[in-house]
Amino acid sequence: MEKEMAQWKELLFDKSANVYDRMDEKTQLAMEEYAHGYMRFLNSAKTEREAVVFAVAEAKKHGFTEYHFGQVIEKGGKYYYNNRGKAIYLFQIGSAPITEGIRISAAHIDSPRIDLKQRPVYEDGEMCFFKTHYYGGIKKYQWTAIPLALHGTVVLKNGKSVDIAIGEEERDPVFYINDLLPHLSREQYSKTVSQAIDGETLNVLVGGYPFKDEDVKDTIKLTVLKHLHDEFGMEESDFLSAELCVVPAFKARDIGFDRALVGGYGHDDRVCSYPALTALLADKNDEHTVMVVLADKEEIGSEGNTGMQCKVYEDLIDVIAASQNQPSALVRANSVCLSADVTAGYDPNFAGVYEKRNSSLVSYGTSVCKFTGSGGKGGSNDASAELCGRVRKIFDDNGVVWQTAELGKVDAGGGGTVAKFLAKLNIDTIDIGVPVISMHAPYEVISKGDLYSTYEAFAAFIK
Repeated sequence: MEKEMAQWKELLFDKSANVYDRMDEKTQLAMEEYAHGYMRFLNSAKTEREAVVFAVAEAKKHGFTEYHFGQVIEKGGKYYYNNRGKAIYLFQIGSAPITEGIRISAAHIDSPRIDLKQRPVYEDGEMCFFKTHYYGGIKKYQWTAIPLALHGTVVLKNGKSVDIAIGEEERDPVFYINDLLPHLSREQYSKTVSQAIDGETLNVLVGGYPFKDEDVKDTIKLTVLKHLHDEFGMEESDFLSAELCVVPAFKARDIGFDRALVGGYGHDDRVCSYPALTALLADKNDEHTVMVVLADKEEIGSEGNTGMQCKVYEDLIDVIAASQNQPSALVRANSVCLSADVTAGYDPNFAGVYEKRNSSLVSYGTSVCKFTGSGGKGGSNDASAELCGRVRKIFDDNGVVWQTAELGKVDAGGGGTVAKFLAKLNIDTIDIGVPVISMHAPYEVISKGDLYSTYEAFAAFIK
């Protein structure tokens, strides 16, 4: 009887397992090498512009050429479309008829950060600061009292564009947002966490030397502006045509005695965009037409002409379909998309917000999310059973270690991805991504095993 029950259990029970338990030594070495490449990407691409620069350079190495609307698309061609330097769409045309659809992987390359206002520079209390406006869903208190780096692009009044990245090299200065000392924090302690640090107090400390001229007011501000002029040719008015932000100056590092985890800024969503990109670049199968979308603005609703609500990817599908004299509607109807975004990793220190049976466990592989949204699935793309079955079979047939999960307890909160925007075009879409600990913090944590599992998932999906 016991033997029979064991057989039934083996047959019927779900067999989710730690990814490391299913890894042989060769795969683990490949995983470590892949993780090191990812960490280099994480350190070099802290903004969406820098991520596009990285993607373009890698694409060119692998035979991709820049596409411009009006250009002829050929079978076997490898192309990328650079959308204003802040989003990128890579696609390769397979040998199979385009009526079989496109295999799309869509991730985003923006992350929560703190942007500078258009008139940011001011002096007060013998210090110079930048005024800011935070971007995305941050816990404001987490961004005080940590080293920050300044990144971005400035268009000078003469039309010249200047890229800035200060705070990443050892010789660079860093920047800083002040916090209140505990000795004077009685009133602050009485506030809720969301109110303890006000958005208007997220002012970045950038200088303290007075300019050597007694006849000039705001001499410390002048010192800062003089440095920017000497280094970059900037004047104060050039901030009006600038996109500058501060991001954590931390480097990605191994975490834990066993180095099984990676800490870094911007895992959301570079930990999905990197596997999507590298799986495409490593693909040797030229049968299927494949597209990878690395979009901007997801953290603020995918708005604007570089976000996923911009229909440029629909335009690209149109021209791909037209290149084989087929209707775009037919191509979209037969396409399938993996919406590649992170999910919440189960954290036993905050177990109360998770329903453990349906949570993503760290190191249990890439996580497939049938739906996102909040409350009663509001704002969600809810993938069909048929699509779930198709993706499940692809992963199982290719030995991908994967799991399935929701973000957290039903009424604990919620979140969304780009999935619903693709689904609105009649493209079958399902969410997949890496579980993250401390999501949206200045320093997030992921498992190397989950990272590599996600890469294997995209590779299996493409082929």
